[in-house]
Amino acid sequence: MRKDYSNLCKHISGNLGDLRRDIPETMRAFSALAQAATKDGALDTRTKELIALALGVAAHCDGCIGFHAEALVKLDVSRKQVEETLAMAIYMGGGPSLMYAADALEAYDQFQERAAVPEPVMD
Repeated sequence: MRKDYSNLCKHISGNLGDLRRDIPETMRAFSALAQAATKDGALDTRTKELIALALGVAAHCDGCIGFHAEALVKLDVSRKQVEETLAMAIYMGGGPSLMYAADALEAYDQFQERAAVPEPVMD
């Protein structure tokens, strides 16, 4: 069964909207944490997103894999860079991480394909 990471991320985003409405202070705090953690510093945003993908693989988190694979495509990170990051996740996490690394590469490829297809023009 092939996971559709674009739809998965859209579905989760809708649920996150509910959380933003229901627990706004927590969600604002999490958003501030995410912004602080991902901004360029000693490590650039691309490197930080690669780390986030590896951690998503290690945590077996489909949503994390989807959102960070999408971010990596938007940041123009190469497939080879993603593969090497996944190699480290596999090395550190063993067989379970191998299974999620395969899914992570699929997620990256799906977002890469979507990025390559021009949006339809609405008249």
